[in-house]
Amino acid sequence: MTNKLLAEFFGTFWLVFGGCGAAVLAAGVPDVGIGWLGVSLAFGLTVLTMAFAVGHISGGHFNPAVSLGLMIAGRFQAKELIPYWIAQVLGAIAAATVLYLVVSGQSEFAGVGSFATNGFGDASPQGYSVMSALIIEIVLTAFFLIIILGATSPGAPAGFAPIAIGLALTLIHLISIPVTNTSVNPARSTGVALFADAPALAQLWLFWVAPLIGGAIGALIWQMMNRQAE
Repeated sequence: MTNKLLAEFFGTFWLVFGGCGAAVLAAGVPDVGIGWLGVSLAFGLTVLTMAFAVGHISGGHFNPAVSLGLMIAGRFQAKELIPYWIAQVLGAIAAATVLYLVVSGQSEFAGVGSFATNGFGDASPQGYSVMSALIIEIVLTAFFLIIILGATSPGAPAGFAPIAIGLALTLIHLISIPVTNTSVNPARSTGVALFADAPALAQLWLFWVAPLIGGAIGALIWQMMNRQAE
């Protein structure tokens, strides 16, 4: 169990440091910044690389909503859910801490600003409402779980699951960065919210509630499709 929790800690660390780090450090650099497309790829690559690196140890969740969905689908033991959540959140906080230390070392540092946090209303990149944020986070997390469960099922091509899952997360970010800055992951949202100047902590509830609901819905849809296929 210790090895599993360490894998989840470091996997979530890499997801937050790589994805949010790309957003904070590289996205907005004039003329050479990577933009939203680059940030989307960065998040996808973090999951792809760590799923290959440590997925065989812990299952490669790196996300409380994924752990919940896998538990509902019967792929994960309920007794391990809370320990996994703790490891994931601690990994996200550790990554945000390191990222903060890097950012604060800039010569013209005057605060971290939104710090790649998620939000709605005035905190949404394009001013989307709380309802829009709820809908898109639930829907995209549900599809993320369907893709994860399908890509890791016995009938799927062996060895390719991390690629499908990483590309799915890339697509999810391409869709929803303008709406919420893309969460689909409560741990990712929590880590950076602790350091942000923006109202991220006050809005953090949505980025726990919506992904967890979406993860549960995705698992139930997957179970329903499997029963009908049988």
